[in-house]
Amino acid sequence: MPGTAQKALAEVSAAPTAPRPAPPSRRARLRRGVTPWLFLLAPLALLVTFTYAPIANMVAYSFTDWDGVSPELSWTGAGNYAEIFTREDLFQVFFVCGYYLAASAVQIVAALYFATILSFDVRFRNFFKGVLFFPYLVNGVAIGFVFLYFFQDGGTLDSVLGLFGADPDHAWLGDPTSANTSLAGVSVWRYLGLNFVLFLGAIQSIPGELYEAAELDGANRWQQFRHIIAPGIKPVLTLTVILSISGSLSAFEIPYIMTGGATGTETFVIQTVKLAFQFNKTGLASAAAVVLLLIILLVTWVQRRLVPDERVDLV
Repeated sequence: MPGTAQKALAEVSAAPTAPRPAPPSRRARLRRGVTPWLFLLAPLALLVTFTYAPIANMVAYSFTDWDGVSPELSWTGAGNYAEIFTREDLFQVFFVCGYYLAASAVQIVAALYFATILSFDVRFRNFFKGVLFFPYLVNGVAIGFVFLYFFQDGGTLDSVLGLFGADPDHAWLGDPTSANTSLAGVSVWRYLGLNFVLFLGAIQSIPGELYEAAELDGANRWQQFRHIIAPGIKPVLTLTVILSISGSLSAFEIPYIMTGGATGTETFVIQTVKLAFQFNKTGLASAAAVVLLLIILLVTWVQRRLVPDERVDLV
């Protein structure tokens, strides 16, 4: 036996080894490195042309007094930025955004509540899903005109309140407080469906075995939400908060259609549009747009620092 083993070992040692593949040529390595960039060339060109180049122009115009028409412009330095933060009429729009920030908090809580309820076995849940998501499908201009008649004097809201004996004589869009509250409420009604769908999709992606195990352990609905649903949808909740904050700071469509920025309802974007196209102050409007962009980036950065993304493994 030892001789047989030595003979087999000698045969293996004498067997020819497989030749090593030749290293790729320089041309092949170059082609392999360039090929991905060829596929990215078209989207990168579009991204630079329609995103980064306009942003660079906007930043450059924010340091000038350009009126948007004249071929001549003068360098003003940081004068436009100083004007934004020192003029009371320009700085007031930050307080208007507070109404939409408060409304976005209500919107997130309501969307999370409905998504949690309808993720369980509830009668007519598909019907209620459609009811909640339908406003998001409606055109924003149509929503603005519908609620314009809804809030007008003697309109739908006054008529409904009159049926319950309430005094309908109230100008809902006549003073800043009630007007901003009404507009923020319309925004909640419209965008509730988007957050609802995001939350519902995240909840339904949680394995059903976790709910079954929790029910066997005697966990109620609140405990299931606290220990299963809330940790499982944390990334989606973080995304929703970022979208809600940025949307609150850049509210435009509904207030512009319903009030046009009158009665103290002018938002940051409405003010920027008026500066650029009504008062021909494109340089100042560009500075306002840069400030809005920086605020959104800052809020996003702070939010990501306070609530970093963590991989959640519930299984």
